[in-house]
Amino acid sequence: MAVGKEIRGKIKSVENTKKITKAMEMVAASKMRKAQERMRSARPYSDKVRNIAANLSQANPEYQSPYMRTGGKSGSTGFIVVTTDKGLCGGLNTNVLRAVTTKMREVQSAGGKVQAVAIGTKGNGFLNRIGAPVVSHALGLGDAPQIEKLIGPVKVMLDAFVEGKVDAVYLCFTRFINTMKQEPVVEQLLPLSAGQLAQTEEEKKAYGWDYLYEPDAATVIDELLTRYIEALVYQAVAENMASEQSARMVAMKAATDNAGTLIGELKLVYNKTRQAAITKELSEIVGGAAAIGG
Repeated sequence: MAVGKEIRGKIKSVENTKKITKAMEMVAASKMRKAQERMRSARPYSDKVRNIAANLSQANPEYQSPYMRTGGKSGSTGFIVVTTDKGLCGGLNTNVLRAVTTKMREVQSAGGKVQAVAIGTKGNGFLNRIGAPVVSHALGLGDAPQIEKLIGPVKVMLDAFVEGKVDAVYLCFTRFINTMKQEPVVEQLLPLSAGQLAQTEEEKKAYGWDYLYEPDAATVIDELLTRYIEALVYQAVAENMASEQSARMVAMKAATDNAGTLIGELKLVYNKTRQAAITKELSEIVGGAAAIGG
């Protein structure tokens, strides 16, 4: 029964793998709920900053923030690429990196140059492999990212845009739709458009105050828009992490189900092999008995 012993070993190995994937599925489900709460709690801050900045901009139409200036002539485009630090989350990273590659090729085919900020180990490794210049990176953010760890890498790209070294900046991440669906997004972060700072009638009533500026309106607007851009990047990281845990939970559930199917198939093969061996032994016994009695 050497074959049967080998099959039993395979069954045991797959059962151990199934235990691991089941545990990872449960851990991802727990982390997913926390990541979704973190993602939702980050939205009110960015909305409030946007409304205050929009109100100040409308009150001072003669001033245009550097973050809203268009028509740069450097020929360079920046990308802030948000990916995960770990794998085992299905095609999450592959999808967003494919979208990033497509956009980079569009820029390069038009004669432009690209540079990137990598947030996440997977994206950093990919950008280095394809030879894209990585000007800064933020790795190992953990399960609860802190905005302080993102400010430094993001500021490198913001300063490049203000100084005119970059004409536009794109934010690339995976948007959380629901537990079963996440979509890769490559959206323009800079220059900020007037539509991004547009207010609804309710928001105009809620934020339609007169402000006293210290030191002056221009400085306050620039600082608020900087906080707003940082909040958008943090929101993208929070959505990406919620998408990561959802994708990992789904991937681990599929792996657990596949392991169960494989165990069933191996047990069927084992039983057939065992029955064949028993039938063979019985045939030999009967044949031997017939020969002796013969």
